Amino acid sequence: MFRIFLKSKLHRATVTEKNLNYEGSITIDEELLELADIKENELVHVYDINNGNRFETYVIKGKKGSGCIGLNGAAARLVELGDKIIIASYAIYSDEEYTKPKLILLNEHNKPVRII
Repeated sequence: MFRIFLKSKLHRATVTEKNLNYEGSITIDEELLELADIKENELVHVYDINNGNRFETYVIKGKKGSGCIGLNGAAARLVELGDKIIIASYAIYSDEEYTKPKLILLNEHNKPVRII
């Protein structure tokens, strides 16, 4: 049997950019993508801690080390600059394949403060 499990999470990321005039997606600092094992174009779930909005989108790689967390297109209407969000990626595993998720806790500048 296969199950869907949390694979990785960027916790308390701060929205640094909004771009309504883009096709869609979330731009994430490449360094954070590497830490969380999230690939460009991968499906992610986004949970806004400030307003409770929850949505899915795909990832665009942002400049490495920039701290960029940018919402684009329609998703930009669901957040405000400075909002705290959770970015979660999931994977389908068999019970034998499953490993604990990578949890990256971020500070207000989107720099990792703890990796679990």
